[in-house]
Amino acid sequence: MSVPQQMQCIEIAAPGGPEVLKLASRAVPVPGPGELLIEVAWAGVNRPDALQRAGAYKAPPSASDLPGLECSGIVAAVGPEVTGWQVGDAVCALLPGGGYAEYATCPAVHALPIPHGVSLRDAACLPETCFTVWSTVVMRGGLKAGERFLVHGGSSGIGTTAIQIATALGARVWATAGSAEKCAACDALGATAINYREVDFVEVLRAEGGANLVLDMVGGSYIARNIKAMADEARMVFIAFLESPKAELNFAQIMLRRLTITGATLRPQSDAAKAEIARQLQAEVWPMVEAGKLKVVHDSTYPLAEAAAAHARMETNAHIGKIVLKVR
Repeated sequence: MSVPQQMQCIEIAAPGGPEVLKLASRAVPVPGPGELLIEVAWAGVNRPDALQRAGAYKAPPSASDLPGLECSGIVAAVGPEVTGWQVGDAVCALLPGGGYAEYATCPAVHALPIPHGVSLRDAACLPETCFTVWSTVVMRGGLKAGERFLVHGGSSGIGTTAIQIATALGARVWATAGSAEKCAACDALGATAINYREVDFVEVLRAEGGANLVLDMVGGSYIARNIKAMADEARMVFIAFLESPKAELNFAQIMLRRLTITGATLRPQSDAAKAEIARQLQAEVWPMVEAGKLKVVHDSTYPLAEAAAAHARMETNAHIGKIVLKVR
């Protein structure tokens, strides 16, 4: 495959709002040892991209400063020491950064084959959410069949993925969302939706015996409410703090009820940790995708040059499911 020297990409001109995302030209990156160069077809848009754009989420020192944490495309080149991949292979991948571009590099062990029957567009929407959900809900949260699972932000990319994976595992799922349309989307995926503007999720879950696992991306006032909604010996995993990372808590409740509170972010984890998540995804989650138990919920598509509009759409919080950039 012929690889050009220059590519189109989206740069962050300065920390700020969506308008700071600018189309630019850069040299095509060269894959290092153990890395793939991917000719990007589609790139997923995620909340961490907006945080990076705003100056609140720095890229790791070894990563590209370009936004974009997931993509799909074709392997354009393989670096030294890479096994299992060849030029021309269709691939989707979790990226350390750089996805808003015509070419991107990533560790080969963070790439996955496209699930059978899945389009390149939908495949670009899988890595960030599946890596996050599987590692927090299953690997860290220990969700089991028959347990009661509460996920906030149920209509987001993370939420729609979490609902489907938890349902496929045999859990009972409740999901909060802020409109009738979003609640209907959660219900259609197998959850019992709770419109948080109209109903107190604490009362709903306590009437059911409490949540065994809570996946929270809100924080702030939700932290104490989550604890009230949890069953004894339950777990809570944080993946973001859209409201605030701070709260006043009665830790006696955590002791007396034997609660476990933990959290994780994906990007700072080691390459080895992400490789293990990828291995488990291919073994456990890709069969769910191929069986139709996990489908991408697609909100909207924008061309690469309109990345600012994609970010503006995400920050309205009106979207349901994933937003994706068409690179080619």
